[in-house]
Amino acid sequence: IALILLSRVPESFQIVIRAAGGLLLLYLAWASYRNWQESVFQDSEQSESAPRTLLQAVMVNLLNPNPYLGWSLVLGPAVMDAWQKDRTYAVVLIAAFYGTMVVGLAGTIFLFGSANRLGPRGRRGVVLLSAGILAALGICQLVLSFLDIFGAI
Repeated sequence: IALILLSRVPESFQIVIRAAGGLLLLYLAWASYRNWQESVFQDSEQSESAPRTLLQAVMVNLLNPNPYLGWSLVLGPAVMDAWQKDRTYAVVLIAAFYGTMVVGLAGTIFLFGSANRLGPRGRRGVVLLSAGILAALGICQLVLSFLDIFGAI
């Protein structure tokens, strides 16, 4: 749906959406960084959360705005740009995205499954690493947006 909508908006609006996606990624990086800062000052003992049911997990994923925002603000504009250059690029980008998602999610499941072995310091390191990666991706999106804006002038 996001790709169909993005194909119908002017390229200048897609640049704005890409910049908004960069800002969203920077916000998520900042939130992760704040989470890391707060975890530095918390007790090393974490309270155990109640286990979630499969239905709760499905509902959280269906109602989670991140995939919709991701396709609208980040991946959608990138696919549209790739499609304009060569359709093969767009197909490869989508395949690479979902391939990376499957491998990444498998790694994340493994990582979180073994997070207790990392200890509090290791868990904080993972949060800080995530914040850095999100910030780098956000900056990349903003730079690409500004290059598109100044290239169009």
